[in-house]
Order: sequence, then structure tokens, then C-alpha cells
Amino acid sequence: MLKVAIYGKGGIGKSTITSNLAAAFAAMGKRVIQIGCDPKADSTINLLGGEPLRPVMNYMREEDEEPEELNQIAKEGFGGVLCIETGGPTPGLGCAGRGIIATFQLLEDLRLFETYKPDVVLYDVLGDVVCGGFAAPIREGYAEKVVIVTSGEKMALYAANNIFSAVRNFEDRSYARIFGLILNHRNVENETEKVQAFAEEKQIPIVGEIPRSDEIIRWEDQGKTVIEGDADSEISKRFFELAEKLLEDETERVR
Repeated sequence: MLKVAIYGKGGIGKSTITSNLAAAFAAMGKRVIQIGCDPKADSTINLLGGEPLRPVMNYMREEDEEPEELNQIAKEGFGGVLCIETGGPTPGLGCAGRGIIATFQLLEDLRLFETYKPDVVLYDVLGDVVCGGFAAPIREGYAEKVVIVTSGEKMALYAANNIFSAVRNFEDRSYARIFGLILNHRNVENETEKVQAFAEEKQIPIVGEIPRSDEIIRWEDQGKTVIEGDADSEISKRFFELAEKLLEDETERVR
């Protein structure tokens, strides 16, 4: 099982990248689970035809009980990708990070992985502050690889540095490792050079580049990933290449 946590600052494009990557894996015949770990709960919407999924925390708050079956909190989207959203607390009350921890425990109780038997699990994680709950995919062993999404913007690189530090803090415990950076272009001045300099300083490879594209926006307006909309497009090829890199690396690691 390939288990990847995709981190980055809020608004950097993690959900777009994660959902397109999930769609690419599905198109390659893989059984995929995508778990959105962000209070906005919008990670999986473009795998579900633009329809938002009821988050786990909303279910528990509104029903005043834990779900007893996976279908109460999960839904299959494009290519059979199983979609789950952790959600967050009532605004101003509670801690979103603790919500992630509670959701992960619930998924264990519901025997998610044993029941669904995925080939690939993707976690879409907010990375502005890598506190206890948001570090759970790394710290608790749910993910083995971390991919950091960044642009050349100052705050995106600042968040990337925080995520890098968090992962490094867990290295000696054989937890997740950093697989690489994805440069999600925002067309800021000297963007490629800035991200390359960061990558060289931290000794992290840039494993993917996604150009700024109206095509992605056009398909998302229809509630679709670009993979679903046009799997043969140049943008789609970028996501297939990244998926193949992750799978190749997993094969090499197992050997």
C-alpha cells in the first residue's frame, strides 16, 4: 500500500493536486482512498461532481453519535476513489487538529483499510501550522511519504520550511520521509529559481511541476478533475508522471 501525505499552506492548491493525483491513480487501475484533513472539507469535491461530502466531524456533531458504517461518512467518486473529509469543529470552538485525530481513530475502529483494501491512500493536509493533529499522518504512521506543495511565494516557502522541519523531527522514529516538492506555479517573479534554491538548501528533489492553467479552472468549474475532463491533456500528463514516480519509488523501496 502506497501511503502519501500531501502538505502545503492553505490555498496553495493541495486539493487540486491531490484529487488529480487520486484520479490519475484510479485511471491507472489502482484502488484509491483520499482523505481530506482540512476544516474547509473541500479536498474531494472535484472527484464527486462538485457535490460536497458531509465531513466526519459534522456527522458526529449533528447526529450526536459516531457513525457505525463507512457509507455514512464516505462516498465513491470518479474512478471509484473512496472520498472522506475530516472537517473541523464549530468555528470558534474546539480544535481542528484534534478532529483529525478523532477521525483517524474512528476510521481504525471501522476497519477502513482492512475493508477497502486500497492500493493507494492520499492525505490532503493543511500545512500552515503543523501542530499535533495536523502532524498525525506523519507521526502516527498513517503515511510513509510526504509531498510538499509550494509556489515561489514567500509564505508558501515559509510553510514548506515548517513542514520540512516537522518531518525531520520524526525521522529518527522511522516515520514518514519527504519524497519531494511539487512546484505549483503562481507566476511570481523568479519563481522557479526561488523554489530550486529552497530545494537545494534542504536537499529535497522537485518531483513535479504544475503550470498555472485555465484548463484546471475550467474543469473544476464543472466539478471535475482535469484527469476526468481530458486525460490526454498536457496538464493531465504531469499528474500521471507524478503518480508513476510515486509508484516506482515504492517498488524500489520494497525491493
